[in-house]
Amino acid sequence: MKIHKTLILLCALVAFGFTFQQKKELPEGFVYVKDIIPDLNVQLRYYSTHNFVGDTITGYKANKLILTKQSAEALKKVQAELQEQNLCLMVYDGYRPQRAVNHFSRWAKDLNDTLQKQEFYPKVNKRHLFRDGYIASRSGHSRGSTLDLTIIDGNTSEPLDMGSPYDFFGKESWVDHPDLTKTQLANRQLLQKVMLKHNFRNYPKEWWHFTLRWEPFPKTFFDFEVE
Repeated sequence: MKIHKTLILLCALVAFGFTFQQKKELPEGFVYVKDIIPDLNVQLRYYSTHNFVGDTITGYKANKLILTKQSAEALKKVQAELQEQNLCLMVYDGYRPQRAVNHFSRWAKDLNDTLQKQEFYPKVNKRHLFRDGYIASRSGHSRGSTLDLTIIDGNTSEPLDMGSPYDFFGKESWVDHPDLTKTQLANRQLLQKVMLKHNFRNYPKEWWHFTLRWEPFPKTFFDFEVE
């Protein structure tokens, strides 16, 4: 009987621990963006295998978009404005743990792993990814106010044609790339305009990459997991 009671107690403690982890709160100042924007389309590429590494990235344990509260509230205004035009946002990445950035660095140093080269960096020699700025040991994403996103059609949920895929390593992804069709240029300009209006500044070499102006943690790189 005593052994039976001990087993019951142990099971209860395990169950309590599991529940506690499931309800673990985010660091102060961070939110799950779906709590702010319930209808946001979130497709975290680094939780999937459809990315330049070709595998789920360390630190991504769920398709849950996390940002600082200020960023999420600003993004809500962007979504609302686009919805007036029957358009929506789709977000590929937001807060990114430092351990994920470390995963990218390890991958970049393995010159034999070129599984995803044809889709994501066909014209770039992998040994030059650090030199050319495609991979770095630190990322603004880890500060919680940077995100990667595009615009999708409100009826079909298909992304608008931006002239290059997300996370494409090449000049085709530069915001001002000259070789774009009128439609591609208009789509990029729309994204730039609506994001800038709501205080997101763009990275010129990636049309999808934006950081909130006056971000709350400008010098802090976080490493909690996405779960």
